[in-house]
Amino acid sequence: MRHPHRLVFALGLAALIAGSLSSGSARADSAADFYKGRTLTILLGHPPGGSYDLYAQLAALHLGKYIPGHPNVIVEHRPGGGGGLAAAYLFSKAPTDGSLIALLPENLAGVQLLDPKRGRWDMRKVNYIGSFSDSNSAYGVRKDAPATTIEAMKTTTVNVGCTARTSASAQTPVVAKNLAGMKFNMICGYRGSAAYMLALARGEIDMIVMNWATWNAKLLDQVKAGEYKLIAQTGLERNADLPDVPLIQEVVGDAKVGAVLRFLAGGDPIGRALFGAPGVPQDRMAALRAAFDQMVKDPAFVADAKKRHALLSPKPGAKLDKYAEAILKTPPEVVELARTGMSGYQVNCPGCGKKK
Repeated sequence: MRHPHRLVFALGLAALIAGSLSSGSARADSAADFYKGRTLTILLGHPPGGSYDLYAQLAALHLGKYIPGHPNVIVEHRPGGGGGLAAAYLFSKAPTDGSLIALLPENLAGVQLLDPKRGRWDMRKVNYIGSFSDSNSAYGVRKDAPATTIEAMKTTTVNVGCTARTSASAQTPVVAKNLAGMKFNMICGYRGSAAYMLALARGEIDMIVMNWATWNAKLLDQVKAGEYKLIAQTGLERNADLPDVPLIQEVVGDAKVGAVLRFLAGGDPIGRALFGAPGVPQDRMAALRAAFDQMVKDPAFVADAKKRHALLSPKPGAKLDKYAEAILKTPPEVVELARTGMSGYQVNCPGCGKKK
């Protein structure tokens, strides 16, 4: 005869499981009701042509099929301020009902600490959906530049192109210039990676610091041919594709500057990630996270990414919070040194470099 306490426990467990399944089904039904016949917008802070756009366009083609209700998915560009204008919109004016998600810079938590007046957002409150790939950036120099190694650039000036002063294309070279004495002449103000890639090809600039995913998608043939040489990379760890390219903090030769460079690279493991605005209902966030996790395992999505030369090392949204938290726990003295390293730096007009 079954023990009565065991019977009660078994019945209770069955009821709990049934209730959980019912609750999950109700959440999915609620999300489906919301997204059915609706358009989901992916907000970008950069113009078309770079790695942000690359992954956003992939998501626009594939994500909707896995979201309950199957919304139409589109991409909206709000370029400016290295993604800062779009971030400000997301945290202040964007809808919080789940109809808009974003793919914005991985360094927003760093900007929040470095420039609180500008970074008026709280990255602790974002709802991460998932990351497509890490975002290590590679320092790439033309083969006929005045200097083609980090060591030579300690004594020989090279022109470095970038977008906004708080962008990933500017932050680490500016700090290396101001704190480690690198001879980098910063020529910034280019409107996106496509613009400074063109300037690099024309010889207006000698070097760019660009996301490895964009190098891989746009300029891999030129790298393989030796037209451009990758001499350093950002990140907390070397990218698996670039095992022989040193981290910039490994070659600057100063421990305190290295700590600053690691702080600035703290968002690289977050990479190209989708997230929602604070306040998105949890049933919709759960649906978006589940949809992302399914999408990145879809053979059709993986094949499309490969066709577009889009690198994939996906992470679920639940694992991304810790990276932003770690950045926001950076010791104040490291943040202050980073702020010093970026002070006095002005954005110049694009094309100011002397053509060769």
